[in-house]
Amino acid sequence: MGDYLENGDIKSQLDRTERIKNCQKPEFSKKLLIDYYFEKVQKIKFGVYDIDNKSFDLNDDDYLGGTECSLGQIVSSKKLTRPLELKKGKPAGKGTIMISAEELKDTRVVNLEIEARSLDKKDFLGKSDPFLEFYKQSDSGPWQLVYRSEVIKNNLNPCWRRFSVPLHTFCGGDFSRPIKVHCTDYDSDGSHDLIGSFETNLSQLQKAHDGSLVEFECIHPEKKQKKKKYKNSGIVIIKSCKIEMEYSFLDYIMGGCQINFTVGIDFTGSNGDPKSPDSLHFISPNGINEYLIAIWSVGNVVQDYDTDKLFPAFGFGAQVPPNFQVSHEFALNFNPNNPYCEGVQGIVDAYRQALPQIQLYGPTNFSPIINHVARFAAQAAQQRIAAQYFILLIITDGEITDLDETRQAIVSASKLPMSVIIVGVGNADFKAMEFLDGDNGVLRSLTNEPVARDIVQFVPFRRFKNAPQEALSKTVLAEVPKQLVSYYKMQGWTPVKLPEAKKV
Repeated sequence: MGDYLENGDIKSQLDRTERIKNCQKPEFSKKLLIDYYFEKVQKIKFGVYDIDNKSFDLNDDDYLGGTECSLGQIVSSKKLTRPLELKKGKPAGKGTIMISAEELKDTRVVNLEIEARSLDKKDFLGKSDPFLEFYKQSDSGPWQLVYRSEVIKNNLNPCWRRFSVPLHTFCGGDFSRPIKVHCTDYDSDGSHDLIGSFETNLSQLQKAHDGSLVEFECIHPEKKQKKKKYKNSGIVIIKSCKIEMEYSFLDYIMGGCQINFTVGIDFTGSNGDPKSPDSLHFISPNGINEYLIAIWSVGNVVQDYDTDKLFPAFGFGAQVPPNFQVSHEFALNFNPNNPYCEGVQGIVDAYRQALPQIQLYGPTNFSPIINHVARFAAQAAQQRIAAQYFILLIITDGEITDLDETRQAIVSASKLPMSVIIVGVGNADFKAMEFLDGDNGVLRSLTNEPVARDIVQFVPFRRFKNAPQEALSKTVLAEVPKQLVSYYKMQGWTPVKLPEAKKV
């Protein structure tokens, strides 16, 4: 399911839930966070899609129906049930969507580390593929899903990744509110089998800390009823449960974190001769092209978060003077010792001056420039404070040549204070870019090492050709705040200067 927030004539995708396979009554665990403004009419469209491929493009999926409403309608009703419509006023024939809203008042989060042992074997030819689901009891009585873990394949003694749930979402801030936990065996056809469950509350879970474990018997009610000697279907072990303060993007920025902005521009031959009007590097009579629009759109937003306004800018895939050897990380101003440009205008000027001096060539290699920025991010990380974060904007026209090396570079960079934004210009097939964007699954290196966190955002420029300039910047920068927060949270680093209201 995806949802779109409308602002005037601009519609942009705000977020999407996880995909639930082969299920006609899905219950989505992912919470969609939206800023609410009483003084604005915030129109929202919820769309439900049947996804049968790996593409992130919803145009490739079957639209099952949706509904349009305002955020005010959801807030005022708390729980809104609507029939699915193929388009406004045209019912989809069957199916409804239920939307509920809660105000996030508390910025604390519940951090949990959980494992299990001796779970029941559920698969005929294997063991079990267990996952956990946490439910809180709502004020009206029914259980409400608040978190669903990842699936651990073929393992009766699984150890799930550490995870966080906002305290208000987890239990409404009530430490004694009943929490029900299901341990379930995943089946690809959607017919998941319950291994067992137990009830607890946050107060009990909190007893797990500093090496003290809390254990719960996983009970299958039907087995308990039928078998006299039945004990349990395994043990779920709470290794750690901590309540911590959740810091926001603004907390880090206002606490002194600087954003370092770097641009990488594709000068491969597939762009076409810059002197030809058909080239993506051709500068039109009004002084623009898609590369310049992307630089202006993103740079004008990011520059406000950098005090010195000095931005390194690089090119790749061109033969550069004086020897005209191919380079994949040459300084746009041809000064490798000082590749910094003064402000966004400085990047634009360097780009214009470089075009007639270089020869477009190839191939399209991303890894050198990603690794270049990663070296600086690694130096910043050694300070072990939330002082610097790096954003690399890559503007490119085509397919990546060094995809395997780029995958490794991104996996390595995911452990650093760094984000990568890729803007695809022209009409090329950008499937490799979508693959790198972690929204569609967990990106892995050739050695099968997963990314530590999602750091890539890919956007094809063609979607914004007729949209206001701010629409592009809004979309490409949408994930940066949560990527920044996810890194510092992963490291356990608080803002350099704590906000007064959050000092504990």
